Amino acid sequence: MHQPDMSESSSGLTTSNQKFLKSYSSCCSILRDAHNTPLVLPQNRGTLGQNWDPRLPFPLPSDSFKYLGWCDIEEHGVRGNQLLCPRVREGPSEEELFFRKEEHTLKRRKQVTDPEKWEKRLQENWENCAELNLSFQDLGDLYQVENFKRILRRLIRVEKLWLVDNSLTDLSAIRLPRCRELNVNKNHFTSFKQLPKIPQIQHLSLAENNITTLSGISDFRHTPLESLILKRNPCEFQERYRQLVFSNLPNLKILDGIPKLPEDCSPPDVKFFYRICTIL
Repeated sequence: MHQPDMSESSSGLTTSNQKFLKSYSSCCSILRDAHNTPLVLPQNRGTLGQNWDPRLPFPLPSDSFKYLGWCDIEEHGVRGNQLLCPRVREGPSEEELFFRKEEHTLKRRKQVTDPEKWEKRLQENWENCAELNLSFQDLGDLYQVENFKRILRRLIRVEKLWLVDNSLTDLSAIRLPRCRELNVNKNHFTSFKQLPKIPQIQHLSLAENNITTLSGISDFRHTPLESLILKRNPCEFQERYRQLVFSNLPNLKILDGIPKLPEDCSPPDVKFFYRICTIL
């Protein structure tokens, strides 16, 4: 996990942990000192600038924090279930950093021991998270998607979850046993079969995906689903769309923000037309 910069690192905190504030203030002082220095290339640029293209502006003072995860900030005890909107996108791999000519950042990455890995896992504490917003993660690489799914698999107690605009295509291997409210608007789902297992779901929002048919929607028949949003999906333009949805989900109360209407209760009509030929 990482935060692109220190401002984003602290944006999701919902705690007043004094140790963290002390650590954060020291980081800010570094930034302030750096801002007071003229942004010119020094004679001896050291490790940070040795591979820097002189045609480009000198790196911003916050660049030294752009791959810093909230777990890596020293002297604080913030846990995952204290964050409402964390940035959980992984930083670039060593190969990617080399390709970007940013291999100098590797020297800041120390070898993590097994006890430290276990301590980080305990600090993440996703198992105790009840409400979480993981929207707009900018999952541009496969290793970032895998790390994102790793966290989703740990959300065994989450009840409200937002995953908006993450370019997600398939979460069928994910199970969210206690999730009652799920928002996956603006992703790339094409079928209900690609959604995570959500047996306790009550409110599901799928607006602005690419769901073309209602195939698989009946899987939610045995859930307590009350509200469903399918706006701006191709299936919305299917003939007798509302009747089909309510016939598959008899316990549904609201579809696309509109309560169940009397005409939605009748099963879809099947009309037969006969041509009569009269022989004289």
